[in-house]
Amino acid sequence: MGLFEKIKEGLAKTRTRIASAVEVLFRRKDPSFYRDLEEILITADVGPVVAQSLVSDLREWEKDHPEVTPEESLAHLEQKMAGEFPQTPPLWDSSPGNGPLVILMVGVNGVGKTTTTGKLAMYFRDQGRTVILGAADTFRAAAVEQLRKWGEQLDVPVVHQKPGADPASVAFDTVKAARARKMDVAIIDTAGRLQNKHNLMAELKKIGSVIRKEDPETPVEILLVLDATIGQNALAQLEEFRKIAPVSGLILTKLDGTSKGGVAVALAQKHHLPVRFIGVGEKASDLLPFDSLMFARSILRQE
Repeated sequence: MGLFEKIKEGLAKTRTRIASAVEVLFRRKDPSFYRDLEEILITADVGPVVAQSLVSDLREWEKDHPEVTPEESLAHLEQKMAGEFPQTPPLWDSSPGNGPLVILMVGVNGVGKTTTTGKLAMYFRDQGRTVILGAADTFRAAAVEQLRKWGEQLDVPVVHQKPGADPASVAFDTVKAARARKMDVAIIDTAGRLQNKHNLMAELKKIGSVIRKEDPETPVEILLVLDATIGQNALAQLEEFRKIAPVSGLILTKLDGTSKGGVAVALAQKHHLPVRFIGVGEKASDLLPFDSLMFARSILRQE
């Protein structure tokens, strides 16, 4: 199955909710077309601001192109929706290969952060890159054990310490080991206790400092993992985490379990952050690199 097919399959609930309605609407094109289209987009959780912007743009574009077909109008809407996502390339595509790329995984407990860390390790390993994992969520023994199991499954080394250890110490040891072993990528799973925001802020700041202690030029991506099933509440989580850490990209999990996958558009548009990966299932291979146009097509078209 190709990437587009996997994205379509993973977004089946969202597509079922809106694609058939969009198809009927574009075929019918009655006087309430624009209002109805805006309502459909809002039901997919793209948010009222984005929905209004997309529909207004389509209305103006159709005024300037009175002879367009419904297919051309839908293609224009897809392009505009895709354009809401920043296209900043990830550091693993652009950073020089003279040292390990460090990826900090952040997010509240329960979003699938540790599982996503393991899946991300498999993604890079399957690309032919060497990977090391750091279990810096030391306050949850289950998280450390879960990451160790991923390491065994993938034959990837995992740096960990006893429960309650200093997370920054784990991060430092992970990056140090990555440099010593000339690893390509070091992925560090961090704690997610938003209710204790000040402690978490200090913890992440300390982790950032120790990572760059030996080499201030160390490339670091901070990826926020969000549960797509919580819809617009994910916006509030993102706002809180941006107060704590310089988030550089998003990973949306559990998109297969929601009919409101359009929240990805709202998140990217409001905060101007790229979506790096989406989770569309429980299997390790169900963490997919994000493609904005494929995403738009997957939720706006039945086929």
